[in-house]
Amino acid sequence: MATKRIISDSDFGQIIIRTHRLARNITMRTKDDGLYITVPPLSRTSKVMEVVEDFRNRLLENWKKKRPQVLDLNFHIDTPCFRLKVEEGGWNRFTIRIREEDTTLFCPQGIDFSQKSVQDLLKNAIVRALKRRAAEYLPIVLKELAQRYDLSYKRVKITGSRSRWGSCSAIKSINLSCYLMLLPPHLMDYVMLHELAHTREMNLCPQFWYLLDSMTEGQAKKLRKELRDYKLPF
Repeated sequence: MATKRIISDSDFGQIIIRTHRLARNITMRTKDDGLYITVPPLSRTSKVMEVVEDFRNRLLENWKKKRPQVLDLNFHIDTPCFRLKVEEGGWNRFTIRIREEDTTLFCPQGIDFSQKSVQDLLKNAIVRALKRRAAEYLPIVLKELAQRYDLSYKRVKITGSRSRWGSCSAIKSINLSCYLMLLPPHLMDYVMLHELAHTREMNLCPQFWYLLDSMTEGQAKKLRKELRDYKLPF
């Protein structure tokens, strides 16, 4: 009895069927590289595939949602604060060119965009470009907002965090993610105002929300929800 079977599939690329002696039912989950199925001992491949067909559309929909976007020559970013396009270059390495507000990422010719290593290099190059532009742009906006609302901070640092838009320490040091460059301006401002509000009220207490509301025309919690629902382009 095979403990692992790999079947080529036009939708998922591959279906990996694993037998587990303690399994009582067929369980299926999608990963980046295919559909993984755990089955009880003595399960016939034909019967397992019948179950797959019954749930194929639902599984495929979930798989497409989870699967990372493939970055290639068609990928581009066009937001109010950051514009980037990907082109082939004449070099054997990734090269970034920044001209005013336009960023071009040049890739080596003939590169295979399906390789994970290439995707990682592309993403890292884009983040480097984001951080460079963010370091030029975000501190200026933060300073203007602080002056407008009579708030102060000690210093600002640009990070590459995807899990936190920003943070503020007890000594009024503010961190801002370079991914703010991908937000609409009103959400970018909201994040900075949120962190500036922490320079006066560290906790998320009623006084904090009163202060933040006073700077966002009473829209603080509405903007927070909009930010949580916002999907980054990569």
